[in-house]
Amino acid sequence: MSIVQEFNDYRAKMNEKILEEDNKVLKRLFNLDTNAFAEGDLDKTTKEIVGLACSLVLRCDDCVKYHLGRCFDAGITKKQVFEVLSIASLIGGTIVIPHLRRATEYWEVLQEEAKNV
Repeated sequence: MSIVQEFNDYRAKMNEKILEEDNKVLKRLFNLDTNAFAEGDLDKTTKEIVGLACSLVLRCDDCVKYHLGRCFDAGITKKQVFEVLSIASLIGGTIVIPHLRRATEYWEVLQEEAKNV
């Protein structure tokens, strides 16, 4: 199983378990996240780019994977992704480099899997 499939399966499984608890605060938080990335004054692609940059700066590998996947689905090119990653690395500093490595690996898997479809 690829790291992309493993990530997506785990995320879906755990989100389902969390939402099954019927906790009002958590449901509202998930809803807020969904609505924040919906089409608005900024288009969805721009919001995903912002999400990717912020996630790298905050060093959240799960968030980076999620936003890389959304950026890939939106048709963002490799050059565009690396421009976003370069800005985030500049802002985040050298401590971001390990997360940059994992982001690069994940992007490569996304590209490879798209070729095999």
